[in-house]
Amino acid sequence: MIYKNHPMVSKVVFGRGSFNQLEDILAPNRKGRNAPFIYYVDDVFKGNHWLTSRIRLSYKDKIIYVPTKEEPKTSQIDKYVEDIILEFSELPSGIIGVGGGIVMDIAKAVSLMLTNKGESKDYQGWDKIKHPGIYHVGIPTISGTGAEVSRTTILTGPERKLGINSDYTPFDQVVLDPELTKGVPKNQWFYTGMDCYVHCIESLNGTYLNAFSQSYGEKALSLCKEIFLEDNLTKEEAQDKLMMASWHGGMSIAYSQVGVAHAMSYGLGYLLGVKHGIGNCIVFDHLEEYYPKGVALFKEMKQKHNIELPQGICANLSQQEFDKMIDVALSLEPLWENAIGKHWQTEITREKLTDLYKKM
Repeated sequence: MIYKNHPMVSKVVFGRGSFNQLEDILAPNRKGRNAPFIYYVDDVFKGNHWLTSRIRLSYKDKIIYVPTKEEPKTSQIDKYVEDIILEFSELPSGIIGVGGGIVMDIAKAVSLMLTNKGESKDYQGWDKIKHPGIYHVGIPTISGTGAEVSRTTILTGPERKLGINSDYTPFDQVVLDPELTKGVPKNQWFYTGMDCYVHCIESLNGTYLNAFSQSYGEKALSLCKEIFLEDNLTKEEAQDKLMMASWHGGMSIAYSQVGVAHAMSYGLGYLLGVKHGIGNCIVFDHLEEYYPKGVALFKEMKQKHNIELPQGICANLSQQEFDKMIDVALSLEPLWENAIGKHWQTEITREKLTDLYKKM
């Protein structure tokens, strides 16, 4: 058995209002007047003085507002990297992502591609990155994705939707300020929170499970139950706890993996552009066969919060389109091995996946 040396986020600040300390947190990493901090900020915050006024720009620092209607594409990352190289004479002092999972992934990917030659699509997969990225910081404004703590950055490329999974991907610094999640719309709150819940279920029921993953997964799962099924938390307590559930849910797959829901939702994301959180919900709703208890509890949460999931999104697809989604899903071999076991190919056939997608 070869044990993996797993990288973690080396510095974390947690607390309500901790975003106010951003300038002090970043200052020791400034490399000079010509090496800016580049902030990628979810464009939902454009014109939001409450948040943006606290990002203090000096010298050549820059805020770039990122559209988050669609998941990040490799072509988008390549464009951001090219823009930085053309505009500045030196590499940035750091890349800071302020937003949800999409913005986190963009910040991680840009940081890596500034120091690794070529196109980002060439690095999709496991352990293809050869050089550490530049200093990068994650500041989540929604909780659930676990992107703030994971070793991957999920990108849609020309051929597939797949992460750049590497030891160099995790953030150097994360700022967890639960106050920043106050404006999240209810549906979005639910879908992204369920991303965390699904991480836990897939990790805890997987063949890769070990005590390390289990301890984080169980903690995240108990927090999710408290937040989504019980009524004894204040709004602030729920925000604090969901931020920690996201962190623990992300850590639960550090030495483990996700499973069927993630593999199939990547297919939906690639072909139909369905965003990750809602995609996981649409898929997970039909996975009783694999996660009977987890799906039953999910349906209970969905009912409690009056969430209606989109129906029939695969109703009018051609066989060719089903095949494309299935190709993407099947390419995620570690996820299937975790979910089903070493001989997963005997059970997970193209016909089986077609039937499941047709239910959606």
